Amino acid sequence: MCEANAYIINKGIEELLLERVDKVVPTDGEIYLENIFGQRLTLAARIKELHLVDHKIVLERIK
Repeated sequence: MCEANAYIINKGIEELLLERVDKVVPTDGEIYLENIFGQRLTLAARIKELHLVDHKIVLERIK
């Protein structure tokens, strides 16, 4: 199992954004996420942390 859950920082708290993410594509000022169920998200954010052992992606919105 190589998927990870994606979280967004909201007022200092990590909130679950998308479960079982298997594709992360950073572009100019945006992050594209896709999970194993075919759900897709694109948002203005940057990768703050990757916890590979914990299968966790932490994102931070770009203001």
